[in-house]
Amino acid sequence: MTASVAIILSYLIGAVSFSYVIGQKVKKLDIREHGSGNAGATNTLRVMGIGPAITVLLLDCAKGIAAVWIGYLLSGGDSMIAAASGLASIIGHNWPVYYGFRGGKGVATTIGVLAALVFLPALISGVIAILMIIITRFVSLGSLLFMLGTTIITALFYEYFDFPFYFVYFLIVITGLSFWKHRTNIKRLLTGEENKLGQKASVNE
Repeated sequence: MTASVAIILSYLIGAVSFSYVIGQKVKKLDIREHGSGNAGATNTLRVMGIGPAITVLLLDCAKGIAAVWIGYLLSGGDSMIAAASGLASIIGHNWPVYYGFRGGKGVATTIGVLAALVFLPALISGVIAILMIIITRFVSLGSLLFMLGTTIITALFYEYFDFPFYFVYFLIVITGLSFWKHRTNIKRLLTGEENKLGQKASVNE
């Protein structure tokens, strides 16, 4: 029962789309109808600017962190429930019940989940991802490298970091979800048509 409560609560928290909420409050728009159509921080940056984008990024990260800790606290420290709760928050962000199951790609929420669950592998991969974004200006590429890198590092060094091996299975699922949600980005990266960081999108697009 406790596990179910933690997972359901984490999904419901994850399903709060801060890009949608801030879009409604700041510019009376549905972020999903503008720019790239994604309900996330990068599209918020393109459509509404840096202030709203940073706010969305931090709040979406906080959802993932909160979900993992809800799992830990409600289960008395069970790391499997914590991991499942983190996954539930990402699913909530991607397919939110409050907004017709039309959400984002879960990058920021995933960052929060991985930071709370496997901090050091996430930190190492995060540095690499940030450098890649600075060099290429492709946020999608950096995001995918972050998730893939975190999964690989955790799989190779889970004993060194003293993580249970089943974390690797959760990370594989999370990474798989992210690659699937980014499938159009991957196609554009391969064809050289992907948008770069800093490219503006009209709210009338």
